[in-house]
Amino acid sequence: MTAARHGWLAAGLLLAGCASGPQPPDWQLAARGALDAAIAADLRGDDRIATLEFDRARSQITRTGRPDLLARAELLRCAARVASLELGPCAGFEPLRADAAVPERAYADHLAGRLLQADAALLPPAQQAVAALGAQASDAAAASTMQAVAEPLSRLVGAALLLQAGTAGPAVITLAVDTASAQGWRRPLLAWLGLQHQRAVLAGDAEAAARLQRRIDLAGGTGR
Repeated sequence: MTAARHGWLAAGLLLAGCASGPQPPDWQLAARGALDAAIAADLRGDDRIATLEFDRARSQITRTGRPDLLARAELLRCAARVASLELGPCAGFEPLRADAAVPERAYADHLAGRLLQADAALLPPAQQAVAALGAQASDAAAASTMQAVAEPLSRLVGAALLLQAGTAGPAVITLAVDTASAQGWRRPLLAWLGLQHQRAVLAGDAEAAARLQRRIDLAGGTGR
């Protein structure tokens, strides 16, 4: 499941018990399923289902009266949007910041591109690697770092944040396109292909721009 694979955010939030452990409470199972469905819908570009499922997850989590758990769910939702190059502060998290744990606050700052270097150790390992890349890191080094991130959503989030920091070049962008394509994630794929297309146009590479436009049309459902 998508939320489960983005493990750091799921840890302590919606983790179902193992087969030999106690049965998790009903709210947890329902919230986990709805959150997984919401993130999957968001990544495939289905806004209606994403909103409905996230509202279901939110309803289950609020039954606990724990804003820290809701803050984690909001961060996961924002991470999916960042993967699709919707950059900026996590609006759903900010009203919950005061009750969020310190690592969640650091992750929210990371997603917004304002992480303090002293807080980098609070991030999940994949994003620590992103934070460790200095502004002078080469595109090839950044792409290599991202290639080593096994979890696709974490890889896309990292690539987006490298782009925001001005560190991502063609190699990182191509890796992001390939990652989204392999997962069948329409929303991030269209976002990253659009960026590639824009750069090809600016470079005057008509052949590449035309090829990328065909991919955009196909992924967007307008191709023939």
